[in-house]
Amino acid sequence: MAAVLTPAPTTRGARPSDTRRARPAIVQGGMGVAVSGWRLARAVSAAGHLGVVSGTAMDAVLARTLQDGDPGGHYRRALAHFPEPAVAERVLATYFLDGGRAPGTPYRPVPKLTLHQGRAGQELAVAGTFAEVWLAREGHDGVVGINCLEKIQLATPAAVLGAMLAGVDHVLMGAGIPREIPQLLRALAAGEVGRIPVDVAGGTLQHHVEVDPVALLGEHLPALTRPSFLAIVSLDQLASYLHRDESIRPDGFVVERPPAGGHSAPPRGRLQLDERGAPVYGPRDEADLAKVAALGLPFWVAGATGTPEGVAGAVAGGAVGVQVGTVFALCEESGLTDGVRRELLARLAAGTLSVRNDPRASPTGFPFKVVDLPGTASDPAVATERERLCDLSYLRQPFERADGSVGYRCGAEPVAMYVRKGGAVEDTEGRRCLCNGLTATVGLGQQRRDGYTEPPLVTLGEDLVGARELLRRHPGGWTAAQALAYLAEGLPAAGASL
Repeated sequence: MAAVLTPAPTTRGARPSDTRRARPAIVQGGMGVAVSGWRLARAVSAAGHLGVVSGTAMDAVLARTLQDGDPGGHYRRALAHFPEPAVAERVLATYFLDGGRAPGTPYRPVPKLTLHQGRAGQELAVAGTFAEVWLAREGHDGVVGINCLEKIQLATPAAVLGAMLAGVDHVLMGAGIPREIPQLLRALAAGEVGRIPVDVAGGTLQHHVEVDPVALLGEHLPALTRPSFLAIVSLDQLASYLHRDESIRPDGFVVERPPAGGHSAPPRGRLQLDERGAPVYGPRDEADLAKVAALGLPFWVAGATGTPEGVAGAVAGGAVGVQVGTVFALCEESGLTDGVRRELLARLAAGTLSVRNDPRASPTGFPFKVVDLPGTASDPAVATERERLCDLSYLRQPFERADGSVGYRCGAEPVAMYVRKGGAVEDTEGRRCLCNGLTATVGLGQQRRDGYTEPPLVTLGEDLVGARELLRRHPGGWTAAQALAYLAEGLPAAGASL
């Protein structure tokens, strides 16, 4: 039986009232920096479920792929369809290298995120998410989503605009309280300036970041359609808060449980750590699904749901289905490098794959799931050897100076620099450079002029039951289609979608 997810009406760019957008039972998580790339999202969407691309650092992904010669010509093919050809031409002229970089040559830097980003930075950001979504939608009529992090507020307006230009169907966002996204989507769909407030540490003034679609595309700006918005929440109380006010109400929820990969909400109450140094979660940290269901909006459950039993349990609790990350992160179409994937699968087969919820790794202050893997940034020896620096800077925190101006700092940057900017030294302890580590995990790690190459940093969910079963069935590794077939065993007999 087919069902629909219809967003609230908008003005210009609204979807017709009779448009039916299916609610796929399985949502593939938006993981890492390009782990959930266009190949994976396209495979999932073409199979009738919701494929999701990661919206994090897509400006760097596009720029670095172009500097590597754009193997296969995929991003150039996408950019050929960008609504304003001059924007695409400027991006290509700046970053594309025919044949790729010379060995050992560092990647050219991309503009850093600031409250008032220049035109070149916004053009690259819009082009990056446009290309990723366009490629994910190519060749099928399924639905495609993009996942953004509320913690990276400075990137959000431009990233969402690029995705909407490519016709994205769903925007998903977590790692914070995404109350401003519905209005952002309404404004952009109306062709107006999209603006969200920015959290500025110590701020006494109100600060915003914005994107002006008319200024960027002029007469080439097409009519835009508002995608539906799925807020990623960890508690029913947050879902209730967002639902209460129509102006911030999402179109649905992803209810993320503590075992989910990547960033997770910290436990409620006083932080306690177990023998591995991971935060201890209790009953108060689990959402009451009955209360979420009572809100009347569709929802999906994430975190330890990557098995047929997990799917069946979520559906029995009133959910449309599940959001799953780990079994897709390990499949053939994900953005992980072949070397990283082989090592992960080998450890999975040997029973030695270990995922730890590290309360210190992320500069955001949110716990972050880290795979303990020798030779990666999770390895203490590798982390100690790496010189602290913050050059990609997606997780920098804006802060207000005494004179009212805004600066930027990151707990993973050099300690002296962080302290000089007014940060506390204890906020630097144990921090990892997620930006460089996650970028290296998909084969786009920076190569420094001194010969140092940034090591990967891998994140997965803590629950590996589904991945172990898929590996038993497919010892050589599995595809997204095989993962979907396995998960669909937990759906009602009527089919793979509800």
